[in-house]
Amino acid sequence: MKNNILQATLLIALLIGSVDLFGQKKEPVLLTVDGQDITLSEFEAVYKKNNRNEVVDQEDLKEYLELYINFRLKVREAESLGLDTVKKFIEELKGYQKQLAKPYLTDKGVSEKLVREAYDRSLKDVRASHILLKIGPDALPKDTLAVYNRIMEIREEALKGDFAEIAKKYSEDPSAKDNGGDLNWFSALRMVYPFESAAYNTQVGKISMPVRTRFGYHILKVTGKRDALGEISAAHIMIKTGKEATEEEIKEAKAKIDEVKGLLDKGESFEDLARKYSQDRGSANKGGALPRFGTGRMVAAFEKAAFDLKNDGDYSEPFLTEYGWHIVKRLERFPVPSFEESEKGLEAKVAKDSRSQMSQTVVLERIKKEYGFKENRKALDAIGALLDTTLLEGKWDASKASDLKEEIFSLGKKQYKQADFAEYIGSHQTRRRKEDLLIVMNGMYNDYLKESLLAYEESKLSEKYPEYKALLKEYRDGILLFDLTDQKVWSKAVKDTAGLKAFHEKHSKDFMWGERLDAEIYSCQKDSLLQPLTEMLKEKAAKGTPSREQIMEKLNANSSLNIRVEHDLYEKNDEALIDTIPWTKGLHGPFKDGESEVFVFVNDVLKPEAKSLKEARGLVTAAYQNYLEEQWIKELRKKYTYSANAELLKKIK
Repeated sequence: MKNNILQATLLIALLIGSVDLFGQKKEPVLLTVDGQDITLSEFEAVYKKNNRNEVVDQEDLKEYLELYINFRLKVREAESLGLDTVKKFIEELKGYQKQLAKPYLTDKGVSEKLVREAYDRSLKDVRASHILLKIGPDALPKDTLAVYNRIMEIREEALKGDFAEIAKKYSEDPSAKDNGGDLNWFSALRMVYPFESAAYNTQVGKISMPVRTRFGYHILKVTGKRDALGEISAAHIMIKTGKEATEEEIKEAKAKIDEVKGLLDKGESFEDLARKYSQDRGSANKGGALPRFGTGRMVAAFEKAAFDLKNDGDYSEPFLTEYGWHIVKRLERFPVPSFEESEKGLEAKVAKDSRSQMSQTVVLERIKKEYGFKENRKALDAIGALLDTTLLEGKWDASKASDLKEEIFSLGKKQYKQADFAEYIGSHQTRRRKEDLLIVMNGMYNDYLKESLLAYEESKLSEKYPEYKALLKEYRDGILLFDLTDQKVWSKAVKDTAGLKAFHEKHSKDFMWGERLDAEIYSCQKDSLLQPLTEMLKEKAAKGTPSREQIMEKLNANSSLNIRVEHDLYEKNDEALIDTIPWTKGLHGPFKDGESEVFVFVNDVLKPEAKSLKEARGLVTAAYQNYLEEQWIKELRKKYTYSANAELLKKIK
């Protein structure tokens, strides 16, 4: 039945001539500008993006089409002037292109799962010990295998013996000599992702299989799991001892903290005592307040003392850490928030965390599969043979490999050869400490491979994703339009002082002052001064004196706050009081305004007149810009041929 429907559909399509040989609908062309076709769907997408109304008005569509024609003409002009070949434009577009491509170069599903996983793990705290054997992420396979075999031997020994003692004996984590590999309690996003996963996936009391991180190979023994403690806001008072303190110094510090505790017990303020006596200067000035913290952020003894406090405001007995004696006060306890409350913050943290590479790894594997990736790592040997110590100095000459033609890997029809990678080494080399040259090359090759895979996929995005292609074109045209409009209109209107002046003179009637009052507004708050102010203003109305300055000098002799006056030119709607009085010369008032008595003295009623260029520069500049744009559009409509099929607009629903 499906075949019958398909045949009927194709037959009808062929009869009405709306299908090409491949059964695809031909896009109707709405607009042609200088030989460039713009389809109805392209216009419709732009229109609907900028007009969210559910009802499509045909008059609005026609008006928008005219604006769109102007837009396309400007872009065409920018192209004809070669602005799309300018280095600044190319670099700017490349930057936007990288941003637009990002969502297509990560796996959204993986990212969402990682965020959810991080939240689920944050509901539990884990305590673990570990043994580390160091090996770099770019180590050669033979070296990696040797370290893996060694960590497996140590694991066999740890399964039968005391993990802490074995950690002290073998671990290359320097702290293991003191703590037997114990990392104390931690939560999600506190350790590198592979290590975290091993900790959360290993049962309490068990030892994990080896796990590889950027530091090397680890084995973990999980010693505890508990419900997450959340976070706490706390303050503390500290008397320092330090790691090298003698028993006598520790005893002296204990006596001091006990004295402080006695004062607290008598009711003295924790904050005041912290400011006076705490030797943690970073927090003492804040009354001992510390930044909010959660599991794994403080040394174990401090964390335990803080979280053991039952109520806000409670404070602990003195306790000792490697830094000194403390008393900690609980300010506020915060439980683990809901997923909805945490989601945005977790998304940002996951994006910065090493686990975000998992999302990209999925994409890289998909790219390899989609484009038939083939690799010949043996071809690297010839490049490795040409490396010398100049690579560690950042001075290796890539031309040494210019004769090497063998393919290292391929994607689709594109080949990446030895000389290409050599050029990459040459342009990305930096000064380094003494390292194995082959390990350096191996690391650079891994970076080169990843960058090449992503760049290849990015080059295909416009073919694969119409919405990406449309958005990239929108950015491209927008940058061109902005740069050219700035040259032709915006900056020109500001810099062309002669043209601006001539435009103002020609259109001076468009920038007029309305009728205005030259007026003084007097405010008097003291009843004792109301009569003298009234008499002086009446005298001024009759004789023209005293002046504003003379009135202020006399009545404000003992205080500048006695009488306030504002003098300005007022149009309608500038000042509520001005709008209520008759627009005639002379004295008006008094009027009650809160606690003040207010008079308005009108010096003159000014007739409408043109604003000077200085007075109206902002408005004149904006109008001149509009004028320049109108003239420019007229020129473009004469310069380029264009045609539009307005009847097609009726198809937009």
